[in-house]
Amino acid sequence: MRRTLANQTSGPSGLADYWRVGIVASWFLFAVLMLIVRAPDIAALTLVDTDDNLRLAQVRALLDGQGWYDLRQYRLAAPIGADIHWSRLPDLPIAGLILLMRPFLGAAAENWAVAIAPLLPLGLGLAALSLIVRRLVDPRAWPIAVLLTPCALGLLSMWAPLRIDHHGWQLALLALAIAGLVDANKRRGGMTSGIATALSFAIGLEMLLYLAMIGAIAALFWIRDRGEAPRLAAYGAVLGGGTALGFALFASEANRAPVCDALSPVWLSVLAIAGAALVLVALLSPAGWRARLGLAAIAGAILIAGFALVWPDCLSRPEGTSSELAAVWLDNVREARPLHVQDWRAVLALLAMPLSGAVGYTLALRRSRGSDDFYRWLAVAALALASFALLFWQMRLGPGMQMLFIPGAVALAWHWIRKIRASPSAAVRIFGTVGALILITGIYMALPIAAFPKAEDAVAEAREEIADQCPTAEALAPVAARPPATIFTPIDLGPRLIVMTPHSAVAGPYHRNEAAILDVFHAFQRPPDQARAIIARRTADYVMICQGISGERHFGAEDEASLMHALIAGEAPGWLEPVTLPEGSPFRLWRVR
Repeated sequence: MRRTLANQTSGPSGLADYWRVGIVASWFLFAVLMLIVRAPDIAALTLVDTDDNLRLAQVRALLDGQGWYDLRQYRLAAPIGADIHWSRLPDLPIAGLILLMRPFLGAAAENWAVAIAPLLPLGLGLAALSLIVRRLVDPRAWPIAVLLTPCALGLLSMWAPLRIDHHGWQLALLALAIAGLVDANKRRGGMTSGIATALSFAIGLEMLLYLAMIGAIAALFWIRDRGEAPRLAAYGAVLGGGTALGFALFASEANRAPVCDALSPVWLSVLAIAGAALVLVALLSPAGWRARLGLAAIAGAILIAGFALVWPDCLSRPEGTSSELAAVWLDNVREARPLHVQDWRAVLALLAMPLSGAVGYTLALRRSRGSDDFYRWLAVAALALASFALLFWQMRLGPGMQMLFIPGAVALAWHWIRKIRASPSAAVRIFGTVGALILITGIYMALPIAAFPKAEDAVAEAREEIADQCPTAEALAPVAARPPATIFTPIDLGPRLIVMTPHSAVAGPYHRNEAAILDVFHAFQRPPDQARAIIARRTADYVMICQGISGERHFGAEDEASLMHALIAGEAPGWLEPVTLPEGSPFRLWRVR
């Protein structure tokens, strides 16, 4: 049998023996550096992303006494509130940190809680990535995975202070599920993948495709090798039981209905049956691989057919939105657009890690051919390749794709650096190591991007500069000083408004609240007389826009007959009374008469 990348060690070393201490130290260093860099933003509670703001609003509501299973946000779409499809699971660490630090820090406890909470999945993610490369590349290779993490475009930002949305947890859990998949201890590996998968489903469905692939790979491992039955049985049992427990503990009242966009009876039934089927086939485990393939195919066909017959509504877009809402909003979200329509500079920056990782995966597959490690490498490489293909569907999957190519990049780095360090020439060892790191990390991609900068657009830059002020505490302070009211504003401003002011908003960018979202779009896109009726129906006290982010074309800014065009041009209708704000404010505010 050929030697594999993972068994080419000459013996134990400090890097291999003390990797746990090394991971904790690396995590602590990352955490301290990021907290220092983000200290001004932490003090100002600068939550830029809409989902981060809504997460904090949900945690505040929980701590103020809102029910555990009631996830409606009552300061959006009043009086019934906005139905939010999330889970309470990501709220727990934030709420726990606030309660823990409040006796010592007072009001500042909230700021530090949202700063520290994202660092928890960072630690889990670093540990999981290190486990993967220890098991596949070499027990001493984990520092390379740690060093490459900041080079994976967009990945570290998902674990940065103030990034309290649930995506950081799901990325870390995906890495943990893969670490279980490549664990030589089959039972432990199956349990690890099952726990990570169940927790990820309890948080949300964003990783559904990846997690389904991990389950399929576990089954393929068993089809190939009957000895994989303990992994498959452990995975199936923990997946089914963990999902049921996650549903019982974290599914909101709204998610007890058969909805398609969250862990609900739909996905609970699918995962529970899938888990039971995996346990059953693992227990049966016929001797021939063809028999195992047939058994798995029958179980899979029954599961798919049952899903299609019982839950046909979930075969289409899980959000269940209308074509109108998709046209005016969902299809215009930049992160939801595919790779091939992005600016070429963004594409180049995104390709750096995948190129290194792809070369590394190819090398690892070639060198491990004929060994059991070949199939483990093949599984991880297939996940990475699938993640890249999914970019042609939605760019929002970019951070996950970057993470999945890290093991391949580590394999390439381990191969090159070992050869370079073995050279008798000091120049080769020094400059060769630097050159290898430049190539592997993708720093070279900065050269063409810098050589051909994007053409300057003075108008666009001015608008962006104004837009950057919109979420700041300083800009919102004059608005917050007014008595609590309902403000009619574009949906991306809604979550920030309810976090930084006592006011309520009509809508935020959350698809279950289609009527409220469409009312906001319709009001700004239509003539002022039609907009007045919509705004009156929503019992709004004020109308507010922020110059730069509110005048996008899908809000009707280019239509001279629209309310948005009139507001931007300073030609508000008579039923809107201008409210004076401090000079330089990015906002424009009107009282509804």
